[in-house]
Amino acid sequence: MRNRTAVVLWAGVAAAILLLPFAFTVSTLGGLATLMLGSATLVMAAIAAGIRLHRPRFTRAWWLIFTSVGLALAGNVIAATVLSTTVGKDPAAINIIYGITYPILCVGVALLPNHGRPGALRAGMLDCAIITSCVAVIWWMAFVDPSLIDTGQIHTHAYLLVEPFLDLILFGLGVRLLLIGDAGSVSYRLVAASCGARLVADTAYLTVGAGAGYPTRVSILGWVVCNSLIAVAALHPSMKRAVPLPAGEYDRGRLASTPLSVGTVVATPVLTGAFLLREGLADTLNTLDVAVPVTATAVTSALVVERMRLLNRISARRAADLEEALGHEAELQQEVLFRASHDMLTGLPDRSVLHDRLTECLDAGGGVLLLLDLDEFKEINDRFGHAVGDDLLVEAATRLRDLVDDGLVARLHSDEFAVLLEGVALTDAWATTERLLTAMRRPLPVQGHELFATVSIGLRDLGDDEPADVIRDAYLALHAAKEAGRNQMILFDEELRAKRLAAARTVHRLREAITRDEFLVYFQPLVRLADERIIGVEALIRWQPAGESMVPPDRFIGIAEDSGLIVPIGAWVLRESCRVVSGWHRRHGTVVSVNVSPRQLREPDFGLLVLDVLRTSGLPPEALILEITEGVLVNSGKVTEQAISHLGMLRSHGIKVAIDDFGTGYSSLAYLRDLPIDNLKIDRSFMPTPGSPDPAAQTLIKTIIDLAAGLHLGTIAEGVETAEQVVLLRDLGCDRAQGFFYSRPVPEADAARLIQDSTTAIR
Repeated sequence: MRNRTAVVLWAGVAAAILLLPFAFTVSTLGGLATLMLGSATLVMAAIAAGIRLHRPRFTRAWWLIFTSVGLALAGNVIAATVLSTTVGKDPAAINIIYGITYPILCVGVALLPNHGRPGALRAGMLDCAIITSCVAVIWWMAFVDPSLIDTGQIHTHAYLLVEPFLDLILFGLGVRLLLIGDAGSVSYRLVAASCGARLVADTAYLTVGAGAGYPTRVSILGWVVCNSLIAVAALHPSMKRAVPLPAGEYDRGRLASTPLSVGTVVATPVLTGAFLLREGLADTLNTLDVAVPVTATAVTSALVVERMRLLNRISARRAADLEEALGHEAELQQEVLFRASHDMLTGLPDRSVLHDRLTECLDAGGGVLLLLDLDEFKEINDRFGHAVGDDLLVEAATRLRDLVDDGLVARLHSDEFAVLLEGVALTDAWATTERLLTAMRRPLPVQGHELFATVSIGLRDLGDDEPADVIRDAYLALHAAKEAGRNQMILFDEELRAKRLAAARTVHRLREAITRDEFLVYFQPLVRLADERIIGVEALIRWQPAGESMVPPDRFIGIAEDSGLIVPIGAWVLRESCRVVSGWHRRHGTVVSVNVSPRQLREPDFGLLVLDVLRTSGLPPEALILEITEGVLVNSGKVTEQAISHLGMLRSHGIKVAIDDFGTGYSSLAYLRDLPIDNLKIDRSFMPTPGSPDPAAQTLIKTIIDLAAGLHLGTIAEGVETAEQVVLLRDLGCDRAQGFFYSRPVPEADAARLIQDSTTAIR
């Protein structure tokens, strides 16, 4: 396509160049008709080819130009044939024929940039009219007056003004192309140049035709150049991309309206005055010499005034738009600042605002910081969904804001809030805290539900510390309140910080212990009471740091649970226990019981991990008992659902599940019936005190054993320390027992010897 365009383009240019020498040799009307016939035919062919090749946006405009050229071609044919005998006697006849083509050509050029905002179009039209009016004054004084007015031929040759007058309009439309069209378009520039060339050609015809009645070579050359420029413009690829300037861009263009208007206002009257002075001195001044330039000057001035009014309106509109934009920007800035410093859900200030206010409060001296956390919020989210959870947060925030009159209420994260009481004594803050606890114990109405959202609160009395230290200490108090059972308040003291530092150090040491392989598995025998044979063991973790004494489990298990390190530690215990017991099971049928943390059950791949451990260790599924706490099964929410799903899947493979420390937690009969469990482990706290009868303890133990038997669950008694307890448990129907009476937890080698001795003794 590009090659075809280039061929046609250069063919048109070459044809135009070849016609130019011939134009200088033509001096008769017949030769002019022949030349114009070929030129017009070339233009029409170029326009049709350009429209087909480039498919411009303004096709209708180009077809109008095509039509005007075609009518001019028809005029040439008519002038050369039908009017050939009369044209010399009446030269006005051929001018009438050519004159009808100008309105069509003007409409075509006017429609080229036929879209854009009215402001830019109107401003461009005014500037074009100003330029055209100024050119018209100069044109009248330079050509019309000497050719027609001063020679007295105006009355007989007035028809010669028709085409140049229309050329002035066409010239203005050409200037308009450069002002409000795409000034960078080669096609638009060529069309504008064609309009200028047509004005020159017809003006040359006017100056000679007034006396001779036939065109000069300059006129013929101008008409041929005019047609050639249109032909090249139609074939140039820029005819497709030419677009008008957008609104607002015109007045910032290179043709600035203000210098243009001012220059025109100054130049036109000066030129008119000089012309009138010259005519007066030459004694050739007449009515038309005064009327036409003065009228044109007045029209130019009126156009300039209107242009200035339009410029003022545009400036006022831009000022109003700018003021509106600035106001909108200020609103947006306020909105951005608000969003940057406030929580969008509750509308409360965020952590950054709390930090700034806390800094000011510390500088002023005095005050109390409260950190609050909604209890069991995650379970509500899991049970009812995030939409209900969000509405619960909004209701809780509203209640907190209503309860705190003189203080800052902020939302820190998820279900965490802060209350900063500035200049308040600790005793007054204590009363506010009690009021908050009491109010938050009342249900909150959320989407048709009555939901409870109690809070745990940590208090920190402000001193001379940094804001970050104050917030850290308040968090320590908050965590202590949650660990103490929630729905309560704890005041920070230095002991909390010491405990937290110790816990942090323990976490660090636990990480090192994992990499250094400092953990051990001890085994406590599980005895069948019917024949007192060791049928299994419970795996218990021990921590033996290098060069130090052994760390008791109660010193690190809870910390490992809170930090999440219980997941890799528990996985290691499971693998090591199954590896060791797999050999004992093959020789003696020994089973192993492994404690599972609630945190481990939250892992999505826990069930697959257990099955992989059994596969790699060779331990049969029926030889593994997983011990869990009651709370894992009683709590609601996705975490519990996931735990039940894991346990249900593992039980389907033959793995057993036991409830550890039964009777010390929720003791819900419903979960004993419905949930995936196989054994109950009776907590050591129910064992009768050695050496003294305890009827209440015996009754509780018997109740648990009977309950388990009724539900077809096995029972395991923990903490058995005396022979009397063994006899009691056997008489009450307990299946198995473990405790110091049989053995403390011992290393692998000692446990293997105990199992071997037990098997030999039974034989």
